[in-house]
Amino acid sequence: CRHRTARNHCALTQVPSDAPDARVAMAMKTVAAQLRAKLRLPAFGAPLFIVSNPDLTVAQCKSGVVGSFPALNARGSDDALDKWITNVKSRLDPEKDAPFAVNQIVHRSNQRLMHDMEVIVKHEVPIVITSLGARPEINEAVHSYGGLVFHDVINNKFARKAVEKGADGLVLVAWGAGGHAGTLSPFALVQEVREWWDGPIALSGAIGSGHGVAAAVAAGADFAYVGSPFIATHEANASEAYKNAIVEGSAEDIVYSNLFTGVHGNYLKASVRAAGLDPDALPESDPSAMDFSGSKAWKDIWGCGQGIDGVKDVVSTAALVDRYHAEFEDACARVAAGAVQPTTTLWRGMKNVDMAGDSDFMASDENGHRVGGT
Repeated sequence: CRHRTARNHCALTQVPSDAPDARVAMAMKTVAAQLRAKLRLPAFGAPLFIVSNPDLTVAQCKSGVVGSFPALNARGSDDALDKWITNVKSRLDPEKDAPFAVNQIVHRSNQRLMHDMEVIVKHEVPIVITSLGARPEINEAVHSYGGLVFHDVINNKFARKAVEKGADGLVLVAWGAGGHAGTLSPFALVQEVREWWDGPIALSGAIGSGHGVAAAVAAGADFAYVGSPFIATHEANASEAYKNAIVEGSAEDIVYSNLFTGVHGNYLKASVRAAGLDPDALPESDPSAMDFSGSKAWKDIWGCGQGIDGVKDVVSTAALVDRYHAEFEDACARVAAGAVQPTTTLWRGMKNVDMAGDSDFMASDENGHRVGGT
């Protein structure tokens, strides 16, 4: 962390606030590497509205990814968030399990924000993910005990503002991500931000497999940010109908709209139809209508990203992470073994192709010898 070392999962490199820029940049790279070292898979389980709960968060952490939940999911009493965090901490071993995170909606309509921040500071939550507003005082509160702040953004402009206001890491919420999402390609967005930011990055945007996690890392991110597949797990607080819709759905079953919260996001078309609306003809909402005060007017509209085609059944969180881990290892092994042929080799082979379809396609090996064909 850029301030003093935390007394929790986030006991990472200290970076004094008055350190030179070069030293800060190097230290933030170290923070990313140290956090990765605590994980089995370089990924965050994204905080899911209504769906994420202590059981899912703990299962994610024990499976080797950062587990998280939105603070606003803890409802029912003034001490609900305190009880949730106490529950999670009591079931995790900081020496063996991945760290957990709590998501804070920093929008002015969130009347619980400051109360929930007091609870977060009291418990020294290792990682805080902030959304819909970057505020220095929120970052400073987390830094006071050595925690890390990741701020989610949808473009390069907001990424710069988040870092200027003291964020330690960025969550790049790109096209195809579940819930509130942007419209930029994840590959384009991470490239733009990496031109000036060396600190931790988690990349979101339809990462539906461990191969997608490997792609995110190869593109320049430190972590993948995975949400929708976790909805179809035993631990998730979602109805069977919601989980089954994830299992049965694909990217074409997602609609992008700002009608439900005032912020554009991705949702399952099936839930929109069930609410009596046409997902292909939704009206635009006034952005000033954003309200995170606790209203559940659209609680049955199911947030979901495009990366769900790989979800074939409702499974345990451990089983899902196992699949992702195996796919991630496979992707890394394939690249390391040269499964991806150099462009020049492929081009030599393509020159043997008659575009009219009358000639065989003959690829070349590393010595230029023709191999394969029909």
